[in-house]
Amino acid sequence: MQQFQQYIGGVFSDGSAQFESRDPASGEPWALMPEARGADVDAAVLAAREAFLSPSWMEMTASARGKLLFRLADLVAENAPKLAELETRDTGKIIRETSAQIAYVAEYFRYYAGLADKIEGAHLPIDKPDMEVWLRREPVGVVAAVVPWNSQLFLSAVKIGPALAAGCTVVLKASEDGPAPMLEFARIFDQAGFPPGVLNVITGFGPECGAVLSSHPDIDHVAFTGGPETARHIVRNSAENLASTSLELGGKSPFIVFGDADIESAVNAQISGIFAASGQSCVAGSRLLIEASVKDQFLARLKEKAEAIVIGPPDDMTTEVGPLCTPTQVQRASDLIARSVAAGARVITGGSALERSGNYFPPTIVDCSETPDAPCLTEEFFGPVLSVVSFSTEAEALALANDTDFGLASGVFTKDLTRAHRMIRGIRAGIVWVNTYRAVSPIAPFGGHGLSGHGREGGLQAALDYTKVKTVWLRTSDDPIPDPFVMR
Repeated sequence: MQQFQQYIGGVFSDGSAQFESRDPASGEPWALMPEARGADVDAAVLAAREAFLSPSWMEMTASARGKLLFRLADLVAENAPKLAELETRDTGKIIRETSAQIAYVAEYFRYYAGLADKIEGAHLPIDKPDMEVWLRREPVGVVAAVVPWNSQLFLSAVKIGPALAAGCTVVLKASEDGPAPMLEFARIFDQAGFPPGVLNVITGFGPECGAVLSSHPDIDHVAFTGGPETARHIVRNSAENLASTSLELGGKSPFIVFGDADIESAVNAQISGIFAASGQSCVAGSRLLIEASVKDQFLARLKEKAEAIVIGPPDDMTTEVGPLCTPTQVQRASDLIARSVAAGARVITGGSALERSGNYFPPTIVDCSETPDAPCLTEEFFGPVLSVVSFSTEAEALALANDTDFGLASGVFTKDLTRAHRMIRGIRAGIVWVNTYRAVSPIAPFGGHGLSGHGREGGLQAALDYTKVKTVWLRTSDDPIPDPFVMR
């Protein structure tokens, strides 16, 4: 089996222990991963702290940091095929998706490379005549970046890019499910020329690694992507070090189709929104809200396309849906569907795990129009399962869209521009896509509300989240400061 190493202080090493990583397509072990425990976490955080305080990083100009990030972007682009192959092998995400996504990851590093010397402070028109006052934006410090297995390189880039642009240092905890691409990324990062310790990459399990990292006294900020329950633990852990947090936590996103929409376009967007990445996406459009007048037409076309999707090995370029990352996800999807059917929901297509080796679950559509309390409408699957509800009025559609504790993404399909604007204004979500879905860019902030977390990734705002403001007062008068205890 292949063996991977952790990356701490510019040095590659084995962890305190090792664990097997299993191929989601076969269920067989294929690689040994380094398991970081308390001593490894301490070493990684110490390396990041020393790097943060070292003159080689602290005194480096913002423009020089940007040049290093440009170099990193070039290296990621050059190594994209290998990174894509490893992500496919270790997570089951199909090669046609990992290849396209990782090639685009380089653009995130390029964006933040260009932004590094544009993170500006401000001059304040203060109300005192003999004072100059200005604000400096300075790096927040050592960042713990914790990412899940799905789209690890992308979800790491939106943390590493802005953090390094702002002048922070980072300890990245790759997911224990599928860490291979991030451990290989560490080798690529090592070639870019950053001072040792600026980025450290480890992986391991919750209590021994994640909890130790997020509660570590030398961590200043925790950037986490994952589920709400783990996020609650991280927030509790951050009470130990009073670290600031940014949390991107997924959702139960509404995909709203009105009767006047371009049906074929909306169907294609829905297919992408829920079945791409085998539904393992935080922005998956997992709740289809369809106007009753076009429901039958829409579902007939959607079912036809869903059943034509090619399910197969993730390393085959003809495959359109591959396996889920872990057996736990397959079991969760099966259980949620069974509970929903018991509540009265109706499976239109799919609905049960495929009888083959690996973690395969087919594209599934469940009609919940008569069962608004079905579990599949409220709980996140993180799999290729779409729940359907019909509506009759715009007000009903908006109420259904907002009937969730999540608030990450949403989609609206209509040709009525004024209706689109009303829906944009009314939907409680961090992202609203109109007549499109799953579009992303390094220029555009990404994040949500409620159980979908707080903070933003992407855009200028993400870089600012890795800074703190210092207020500077400079007295400009040459007159002595009067004795405050002498009455005049």
